[in-house]
Amino acid sequence: MHRRQFMKALTSLSLASMANIQCSHEKQPNILFIMVDDFGYECLSCNGSTSYRTLNLDRLASQGMRFTQCHSTPLCTPTRVQLMTGKYNFRNYTEFGSLKPGETTFAHLFQQAGYRTCVAGKWQLSGEIEGASYKGKGTQPEKAGFDEHCLWQVNFRGSRFWEPSIQQNGELIKAIPGKFGPDIFVNYISDFIQRQVKAQQKFMVYFPMVLTHDPFVPTPDSENAKELVAQNARGPEFFDDFVHYTDQLVQRLINLLYRLDIERETLVIFTGDNGTHRRIVSQFKGESYPGGKGLPLSSGTHVPLLIRQPGTIPAGKVHDTMIDFTDFLPTLTDAARIPLPEDHVWDGKSFWAQCLGDMDHHREWIYCYYAPRWGRFDPAEWVQSARYKLYADGRFYDLESDFYEQNPIVPAPEEESAFAAFTDLKNALAQMQAKRNTTNNLQRAR
Repeated sequence: MHRRQFMKALTSLSLASMANIQCSHEKQPNILFIMVDDFGYECLSCNGSTSYRTLNLDRLASQGMRFTQCHSTPLCTPTRVQLMTGKYNFRNYTEFGSLKPGETTFAHLFQQAGYRTCVAGKWQLSGEIEGASYKGKGTQPEKAGFDEHCLWQVNFRGSRFWEPSIQQNGELIKAIPGKFGPDIFVNYISDFIQRQVKAQQKFMVYFPMVLTHDPFVPTPDSENAKELVAQNARGPEFFDDFVHYTDQLVQRLINLLYRLDIERETLVIFTGDNGTHRRIVSQFKGESYPGGKGLPLSSGTHVPLLIRQPGTIPAGKVHDTMIDFTDFLPTLTDAARIPLPEDHVWDGKSFWAQCLGDMDHHREWIYCYYAPRWGRFDPAEWVQSARYKLYADGRFYDLESDFYEQNPIVPAPEEESAFAAFTDLKNALAQMQAKRNTTNNLQRAR
């Protein structure tokens, strides 16, 4: 082939490739959103963990995009409410274990756009739960926008692992003998996806896992699992098995997408809901890393984030832009080209453009209003960049040199970097507190 012919063929191939990518951008993707319970940033080997080998999740990261600065709230229910509604907790988090009735969730928006929606795993948002220590007004999964559900802890607590108590589409099945809860959830999701593909129906699956929350028990892959389960064995030594099984479950779903030939049509998101349990100490980048669940430290909020859609999201990219959990709702709807209702308040900022490679527009800081309303955890409010953090009470930290926030600093004007960051974060905090005060005044007026 002559050089001119070769260049012409190469140009045609490049244009065809660009056209295919553009076409994939224009199609509404299926959504598979996976969130692990009590699973901090330090639990993935691709992030730097040396305690756990997450080979499948590392492969997922290499096939898509890995974000290094995603932050949740420090606790499960506040994170879930924030995630599902795209709002900071001062707007709609009223009590632990509850999603405020009447809130619009991402599931509602996908449902209204013609998607079939499914949630499987941990709910803990209904308020009234038999066997739980907290009571209140919450929201049932069908009222939260889900067409189908297979869930632990809707109206009954029971076990989430061995012999679990599961509610499927309103029917409660107590203490299912010989079964491991996480397998039930993955099997249900697999069946749901297959049914939608057969019907040529777009789907949105939300999978808030029950792993890796305590109690830490053997998994089906644990050595001598049957004997250990019969002995009711439990303890932090099984956390490694939890991480391994989480890695396996995610791969089961990825394999399903390939078998159904929909891997290029499906956006997969993987994250955690807050830091790891404080009884777990991992080895991370050569140092001991205690879990920080419930604490406002980075060990309580820093979570992994992997995003993959072959042919749409560039593979092997790593980004350090700031992301918080209000950002997922607008990102998901952006990816699916679903317009957000203009008569609603949304706090999140879509990072979908970043997923496509546009890094011109991104967050410089994130905000957290943490009012746990559970346990002995203290409330806190702060703004932070990747390096610096400012609390509402005035404490200011350089996280790069003081990760565990032992020594607050008072930057002087001649310390240009720290002083500029302090000024920017102070302005950002004032902006968010003004919004919070306006919201509180409106709520009191009602």
